[in-house]
Amino acid sequence: MANRSPVLTSLLGLFSISLVVILAVNPQTSFQAALRGIHIWWEVVFPATLPFIVLSEILMGFGVVHFVGVLLEPLMRPFFNVPGTGGFVLTMGFSSGYPVAAKITSRLREQNLVTRAEGERLVSLATTSDPLFVIGAVAIGFFHSEQLGYMLAFSHYVSALLVGLLYRFHARNEPPSASFYKKERTFLLRAMQEMHRARMRDGRPLGRLMGEAVESALHTLLMIGGFIIVFSVVMELLKTINLTQTLSTALTVILGPLGFPQAFSQPLVIGLFEVTLGAQAVSQVSPAISLMGKAAIASAIISWGGLSVHAQVAGILSQTDLRIAPFLAARFIHAILSALLTIIAWRPLQLLVSDEADAVPVLVAPQPLAAVPQYWWNHFSQSALMALLLLAVLAVGSVLMRRAVCKHH
Repeated sequence: MANRSPVLTSLLGLFSISLVVILAVNPQTSFQAALRGIHIWWEVVFPATLPFIVLSEILMGFGVVHFVGVLLEPLMRPFFNVPGTGGFVLTMGFSSGYPVAAKITSRLREQNLVTRAEGERLVSLATTSDPLFVIGAVAIGFFHSEQLGYMLAFSHYVSALLVGLLYRFHARNEPPSASFYKKERTFLLRAMQEMHRARMRDGRPLGRLMGEAVESALHTLLMIGGFIIVFSVVMELLKTINLTQTLSTALTVILGPLGFPQAFSQPLVIGLFEVTLGAQAVSQVSPAISLMGKAAIASAIISWGGLSVHAQVAGILSQTDLRIAPFLAARFIHAILSALLTIIAWRPLQLLVSDEADAVPVLVAPQPLAAVPQYWWNHFSQSALMALLLLAVLAVGSVLMRRAVCKHH
């Protein structure tokens, strides 16, 4: 990192100075954009993310991660080349959305429960959107179609697992972390013993554990809020100087000869920076464009996550030796696989959900996610239920894998 090109440094400095000048020239625009960023953070991100970060810290203090590590080792190690503790990251990441997986993985790395390569594999696998955002905000709120939500969720999470399978070969020559797995009959007993030992090593009383969990969660969320506000202002400033329009025109020139519809250029550029605005822009593309094409682009944007999310993850990983480059490459692969999977599975999934996605009645206007009644409670309860179901599925799969291994030997 120390050998960065001076040309790149000069370009970044020039870009920063330009933003400051544009900010000074357009103070009202910047102020309104900052208010929108604060609103998104306070109304949506804060209540949706805080409980999961706090609970993950408490569960780690209680040694539950070690219990899950023993339980899921036979499944996570052969498929994803990560220890069983990665199952905890996977369930929390899939159910609560970005950047919770990065936060938990960084804590595992700090405790030396994963190696650097395993941590990078985990962040690349488990950093996804949460189901309520995919189905509630994007599919129902923007596209007015619940059926489309299931299609987007299928392509998003299945392609994430495919990324995990591909990333098992990432830095495969690096030595793995110590395995909790033993071919013994007292499987659950060993898991309980590891959980108790981890709790004893931690040693913090409940009050202190909860206090530090809340403190850590608030620190992380303040950093996330800062990134959201900054990127909200940057996006608005780029629109003010028509840079987004210039980038979308360039994208059309590059991809146009390949048959890429011009209507998708601007949503892709917006989605490059911010996932919510990008998905909304795709939903507003002309009705003449097929819904399958819109769904594929929306799926790619959701899986990419946006530079705003990437900056949040980079800020979290900077506290460890985990590198951001493998994560960025994984997001690009995830976006491509998600779009392809949406196209490939479009017809079978339409038959599966019975009704045509286009036939769902259109709402009067898309409602902001925060305006959905009982959003906070719905997000927490549904995400917690998904985490429990996913953990149960992984546990059953792990037991079956363990039996197969024992029978083979």
